Amino acid sequence: MKINLQMALSDAHIDASQTSTQRQLQLSVSAAGEIIDRSIPLNLCLILDHSGSMNGRSLETVKTAACLLIDRLNPQDRISIVVFDHRAKVLVPNQLIADQDRFGIKQQINTLTADGGTSIDDGLRLGIEELAKGKNDTISQAFLLTDGENEHGDNERCLKFARLAASYNLTLNTLGFGDNWNQDVLEKIADAGLGTLSYIQKPDQAVAEFSRLFNRMQTVGLNNAYLLLSLMPNVSLAKLKPIAQVSPDTIELPFQLEPDGRLGVRLGDLMKDAERVILVNIYLGQLPEGKQAIANVQIRYDDPSQNKTGLYSTPSPVYIEATSTYTPLLSPHVQQSVLALAKYRQTQLAETKLQQGDRAGAATMLQTAAKTALQMGDKSAATVLQTSATQLQAGEELSESDRKKTRIVSKTVLQ
Repeated sequence: MKINLQMALSDAHIDASQTSTQRQLQLSVSAAGEIIDRSIPLNLCLILDHSGSMNGRSLETVKTAACLLIDRLNPQDRISIVVFDHRAKVLVPNQLIADQDRFGIKQQINTLTADGGTSIDDGLRLGIEELAKGKNDTISQAFLLTDGENEHGDNERCLKFARLAASYNLTLNTLGFGDNWNQDVLEKIADAGLGTLSYIQKPDQAVAEFSRLFNRMQTVGLNNAYLLLSLMPNVSLAKLKPIAQVSPDTIELPFQLEPDGRLGVRLGDLMKDAERVILVNIYLGQLPEGKQAIANVQIRYDDPSQNKTGLYSTPSPVYIEATSTYTPLLSPHVQQSVLALAKYRQTQLAETKLQQGDRAGAATMLQTAAKTALQMGDKSAATVLQTSATQLQAGEELSESDRKKTRIVSKTVLQ
């Protein structure tokens, strides 16, 4: 597997007479290879809520979904299962999924009953510990499912553990079940772990959602990827939230200064033929006429199929042309990414206004986000966002289901 890196500017030309110009640099990164190398072992940890509110069909469908995943694992794959109510325990320690053990693991899953409260952070802590035991030369991901608030836990502790997982290069996916989970906490956990936030509104959707995440995990070809970015003199990042991922999910990305002075941005797992699309907001000072490099991009990554770490892609310069006869020529492809990020941030502003009691302001921002979604051709998101805006304008409250649908469509384009 190699790195596939595509780069584009929102406009590859600038006016040479301007002293400050804003541009968006789009970077599309994926694993490149002829086939998916399924010889790379998977290391999967299921972190499952079995509190009292999961009683009945909810827990039964989750157990079914978990058992189906066990059947899909190969003998070289690893599995661990952590369960939690107001306490957490390791149900299945990290181990190879030898065929003779499948039945016993599924028996363990089927012994689960619903009882107690919810302590997500204890489950997350044990899940990360188990996942870390098998992380060498594997694709390591956790699926954390809960249907409740973290009433017996500490949300800040959850985020601390999520950041710890990121430092171990583990990917965290979160699944909110029903309508009573804390979307802010689960989103922050998934964002820190560069995974995805999923919404299981009805119990019968659990199998399909687990399967979707597992399919995505199977397409990972490279991991522990970092974007390394150096900017030329007279080029700088925007001061506020300059770097974000816009596909497959929208995530605000932190960056750090590498020892060699470059900016480092964690990308995590890289999938085959499913790009991570990153948008970097930059400002350029006045440049002399002609074509010139304004940045240099490189990807550092690991290839678990070859047991190799710390590999580097070929350095790729980013060029722009300064001209005295400038005519705007926007890239439609980059504009889609700009709109995706705008949709997310407009929805966030709407949620903030709603929390502040400004219903009219929230409705206006949701309408703006709906128009942005339509502009990018995301009709599903536009419908959800406009429906929520209309409800607020009519003096109605948004249900928990409405709020969660709004959050999900702001972060991704539904398939």
